[in-house]
Order: sequence, then C-alpha cells, then structure tokens
Amino acid sequence: MTESNQTPNWQPIDFLPQIAEMIDGMLTSAQNIHGNLMQARTKPHVMDDYTLGRVREVHGTQLNDLWLYEEQLSRWTKDSPTERQRSEIGRLTDQLSALRQVLTLCLTLTDEMKDGTIDQILAEDDVELAIEFLMGKRKP
Repeated sequence: MTESNQTPNWQPIDFLPQIAEMIDGMLTSAQNIHGNLMQARTKPHVMDDYTLGRVREVHGTQLNDLWLYEEQLSRWTKDSPTERQRSEIGRLTDQLSALRQVLTLCLTLTDEMKDGTIDQILAEDDVELAIEFLMGKRKP
C-alpha cells in the first residue's frame, strides 16, 4: 500500500506489542538477508536472478511501507502514552531507522550483484566469458 491508494486503519496504543513484534521481526529478517548478501558480494555467481529479484521486491515494498509504522508511532506519541509506552515508542523509532538503513543496504547490494548472477553468466557467450576470465574481469 502506498500513501495515496488507501487510508490505513490506525490502531489504538494497545496494539503497541504487536507493532513492536512486526518491526523487530522485519529488522531481524533484513539483517539476516544483509549478512547473506554480504557473504555473496564477492561471488555473485552463487546468486540467481530470481532470488535477487525477490529480495528487491520484498525489501523495496517494506522500505516504501515504513511510513505507515512511522505515522502510527507518531500518532501514539501525540496520544499521551505512559512512560513505559513512550520508551517503547522511542525504541521502535530507532528500530525503524535501523530497518530503513538495512533495507537500503540490501537493495544496493542486489543492484551491485545483479550483473554477475549465475543466470547472467550462463547467458554470456562462451568465448566472451573466457576472455573476461583471462583478462581478470571475472573471478573463478
């Protein structure tokens, strides 16, 4: 959902634990994906087009939808939360900031690796691939 196509169903502050679980879960998942992408960064040939495309799709959607969580937290902040709730809202605001950063890093890595996937290598002409390898443009 984008800002323009539907009105969100804003939740009461009692929904804070569920929102916290969602944000924390998304951050943990994005950090795990980021770690995997970092491991594959020097050898993008271990990745395929579908997997990188799926990461781009999911992380791009999550990145575009972060405004919903930010707005929900902002609304709760204005509703005179308890000190404990205010503390949790602050923590989640920090988590959203970290999530935005990790999602952006994942998208950058997928773009960086997209031309070196196994699918891209298999689509190349054998002679051109051999020349790239011999000239040091491709690593084994």
